[in-house]
Amino acid sequence: MKVDLPDLAAMEAFGRRIAARLRPGDVVALSGGLGTGKTTLSRAILAALGHEGEVPSPTFTIVETYDNLNPPVAHADFYRLEDSSEAEQLGLDDYREGAVLLAEWPDHAGGFAHEPACLQIALEIAGDGRLAVVEGGSAWLERMP
Repeated sequence: MKVDLPDLAAMEAFGRRIAARLRPGDVVALSGGLGTGKTTLSRAILAALGHEGEVPSPTFTIVETYDNLNPPVAHADFYRLEDSSEAEQLGLDDYREGAVLLAEWPDHAGGFAHEPACLQIALEIAGDGRLAVVEGGSAWLERMP
């Protein structure tokens, strides 16, 4: 499925649609080059779940947690990982327990496409906006955003 995101308002609306369908255990795997909007979409999802205030990019911390949301969220940016085994060393499974994982650069952590609860979103620059190519695992078939 392809979703046109011509401006920030469309990106925020897409984030709200995703947030409304999230369940604990879900992974939203966000891929795309630098500047395609992965963190912007993550911020929109977090805001739609009720987070107020800043959402720092987890580029340097690798994982930021939002335990006060329903469902709780772990927002990760795996860009700096040199090997996918480093994701295990971070204790990623502990962060994911009962939470949603927003995963930027998921391929650097070994990917999550094999998981039924993975919603893969590849973002591309399209003119002044973005294009989202969306593919859901079997757990997403009835709730695609």
